[in-house]
Amino acid sequence: MFVFGNLILALATVVNIVLTIYMWIVIARALVSWVSPNPYNPIVQFLYRATEPVLWRVRKYLPLWGMGIDFSPLVVILIIYFLKLFVVRTLIQIAYRWG
Repeated sequence: MFVFGNLILALATVVNIVLTIYMWIVIARALVSWVSPNPYNPIVQFLYRATEPVLWRVRKYLPLWGMGIDFSPLVVILIIYFLKLFVVRTLIQIAYRWG
């Protein structure tokens, strides 16, 4: 059974790393949006392509209240923190019970 526990622990570690990397990509996208970036820059294009599908779904349900401030990156970061605290910790606890 310890092999399955190690597999779950490895999965939890990979999920944690992926969520952390995506959180930093969202933060970079938010910082880039404060300036007027060159839309043809490959880094800017990557940031927009990597984050826009998620941010668009959050913007659909997030009212703007006429403020002109986009809170969707903040909401996505909070969701990522929730996933890290809930999913990753749950996987780690499962791994230690089976390991």
